[in-house]
Amino acid sequence: MFNKRVKIKTLLAGDKTNFEATVMGWVRTFRNNQFIALNDGSTNNNLQVVTGLGLFDEKILKRLTTGACIKVTGELVPSLGKGQKVELKATAIEILGDSDAEKFPLQPKKHSLEFLREIAHLRFRTNTFGAIFRVRHSLAFAIHKFFNDKGFVYLHTPIITASDAEGAGEMFRVTTLPLDGTAPKNEDGSISFKDDFFGRSTNLTVSGQLEGELAAMAFSDVYTFGPTFRAENSNTTRHLAEFWMIEPEVAFNDLEDNMNLAEEFIRYVIKYAMEHNKEDLEFLAQRLTEEENQKPQAERSEMGLLDKLNFVVDNDFERLTYTEAIEILKESNHNKKKKFQYLIEGWGVDLQSEHERYLVEKHFKKPVILTNYPKDIKSFYMRLNDDGKTVAAMDILAPGIGEIVGGSQREERLDKLTARMAEMHIPAEELNWYLDTRRFGSCPHAGFGLGFERLVQFVTGMGNIRDVIPFPRYPKSAEF
Repeated sequence: MFNKRVKIKTLLAGDKTNFEATVMGWVRTFRNNQFIALNDGSTNNNLQVVTGLGLFDEKILKRLTTGACIKVTGELVPSLGKGQKVELKATAIEILGDSDAEKFPLQPKKHSLEFLREIAHLRFRTNTFGAIFRVRHSLAFAIHKFFNDKGFVYLHTPIITASDAEGAGEMFRVTTLPLDGTAPKNEDGSISFKDDFFGRSTNLTVSGQLEGELAAMAFSDVYTFGPTFRAENSNTTRHLAEFWMIEPEVAFNDLEDNMNLAEEFIRYVIKYAMEHNKEDLEFLAQRLTEEENQKPQAERSEMGLLDKLNFVVDNDFERLTYTEAIEILKESNHNKKKKFQYLIEGWGVDLQSEHERYLVEKHFKKPVILTNYPKDIKSFYMRLNDDGKTVAAMDILAPGIGEIVGGSQREERLDKLTARMAEMHIPAEELNWYLDTRRFGSCPHAGFGLGFERLVQFVTGMGNIRDVIPFPRYPKSAEF
């Protein structure tokens, strides 16, 4: 039944006409009882199917409603109408799945993103989400291709873990113990996990980095690409409770090597999407322009979507230290005139998105890599610099979004690492396996993390991160 199906994208891209073809897809519209706009998800462009007056039973035509799934066989011919090169003159139509036009939520009109979030199981069928998820696919493929071509080993790190790589404590507990208050207790009243499934307290992973470091000490070059979880009660357009992370880890790399790899990586995957999803990105660029035009002039972005992507692909990234960045921000007119929501008063503060965007969009007008952050605002595993105040960390900042990559050279010296863990109250005995990498053949190594949805958001121009993952998970929402 299905092996003769031709994708609509293939038919629209080809030069051949006057041959028989079978297509399958979902009806977008059916006009004048003879023109079907058919879409199969391979492209945003619909194929016009002409039914021909009097050729088909009225009962079949009545079932050609928006959302119905059909199989059509016919002759592909040059189109006489405007807007398409070819059309299919139907000789046979089979209804594969009916759709009640009265109840189908996606009528042929413009729907708000908020409404579409409520019907995320159907939003794939819209042009906007068709484009977003084809771009998401391309970016995911490009990530694997980039690392594979460089000889990296793809590592699957555990989703259930007993460690908290970030030390933030915002984790989802994994347990089989009863939740009705009858779970076994220790003498101090705390829950005893000895009888739990794993015999200890476990949670969903916040990062695969620590496990990635273990593998880098054997394979040299590894990367992870998998789901991560944060139980952070952030109801914002930038945060998700479940998201995907790309985390390469490379033995014998220092901070500069790490920056070089990250810059090359970002450029590669964006360029790949621009080359392979040209139509989708043009559609999303047009959509973003229309959205920006609804905003007051002062709130509009200076760059269109394609300009923003070219901005990253075509520019060398500006590199400077956190200390230099603080000085620039402190002395900026934006800070002096109190245009920042969070004013920069001195060294040691954690930069906000508004500060990161100022450096990229206003000051340097190119992507920025910041290095050597204060140790007090960074994680325990980052290598302590000789000044004793800063660590060999790096963040890549992009226009419109701020931080897109965070990474560092890791602390390979056992004494420095254990001292840092003690300082941050991280129990060394729980991470004994991690410390073994520093005991047995330690070496300089570095890596970075990239939130995949943040990347997809940047490339598609979507304002809300919930719109770039198929089924978003956030506080009070775990639909589907």
